[in-house]
Amino acid sequence: MKLASLKSADPKNRDGRLVVVSNDLHWFTDAFLIAPTLQAALDSWERCEPELRGLAESLAHDAVPKGRFHERDALSPLPRAYQWADGSAYVNHVQLVRRARGAEMPESFWTDPLMYQGGSDSMLAPRDPIPLADVSWGCDLEAEVAVITGDVRQGASREEALAAVRLVVLVNDVSLRNLIPAELAKGFGFVQSKPASALSPVAVTPDALGAAWRDGKLHRPLLVELNGREFGRADAGQDMTFDFGTLIAHLARTRSVGAGSIIGSGTVSNRGPDGGPGRPVSEGGVGYSCIAEVRTVETILRGGAETPFLQHGDRVRIEMRDEAGHSIFGAIEQTVSHVPVSGEGGARGGEAGVGG
Repeated sequence: MKLASLKSADPKNRDGRLVVVSNDLHWFTDAFLIAPTLQAALDSWERCEPELRGLAESLAHDAVPKGRFHERDALSPLPRAYQWADGSAYVNHVQLVRRARGAEMPESFWTDPLMYQGGSDSMLAPRDPIPLADVSWGCDLEAEVAVITGDVRQGASREEALAAVRLVVLVNDVSLRNLIPAELAKGFGFVQSKPASALSPVAVTPDALGAAWRDGKLHRPLLVELNGREFGRADAGQDMTFDFGTLIAHLARTRSVGAGSIIGSGTVSNRGPDGGPGRPVSEGGVGYSCIAEVRTVETILRGGAETPFLQHGDRVRIEMRDEAGHSIFGAIEQTVSHVPVSGEGGARGGEAGVGG
């Protein structure tokens, strides 16, 4: 089953309207008689889920009114979420970044997940521009997989936590790399360096992913393009040290987790065939899911970073396809747009429309 939140004509409606989307992403039908929003459905999942599945079946058989589904009309499935907690399940990525700056990685990183809480009060729509006031902040994309949970009790086991996964989505977890060191040095974590993230147009139930969803991981290449060129196709199920059950249980160790929480995998990252740093797609590798990693590899191999972070006007595309080549979640397509900061003049402020 595939679900989406469509934009509303009412400017006061921040959460969109819940729709069921056909498996081929061509059609949708309204689900308002079951639940007005995705969060409402998650809050009453035991009642809503079978009714939504019945609606999806009716849509597949042309037994209900339907409309053409356009990804540009979609908000993020959860336009604002009760929680966005991002893990770092691909320890290879962490190891590379630390190696580039000459820092040892503690052995505990292989057994105890890293996780931070990001801002979830306003998730970017999958076609929204990435607002960037200052390119010196080092804006980076981060292509990830994430899950949306039901309620999870405090102290839940990995198996209980995994059973609470309701939906799977893709994420562009935008990072401002050059702001991170100063924030971490304060010893209190990310705030300004982690602006709003964007989710894929469609959220998918684990069963609809078939054999690709197993062991709490999504085993498909995550396709990343930068300015129309292939940037990465790392397999999201490969080199994932911590599965989603483990990540959710980590979060729930000391507190309950509420329905509608989004838990991210962290940047998808694959080792090279020799166990070392991966190679760019242009050199026969699977590439990367963020710019920081390619800069890290450049530093390790050639002594310095060469690839710039995102600039105004740069275009990012993140997608995942099934074995037949069909899009599973729809695509995140964003352009970096200049947003003026307080005190800037009107002439420069005109750039705010870039990529809109």
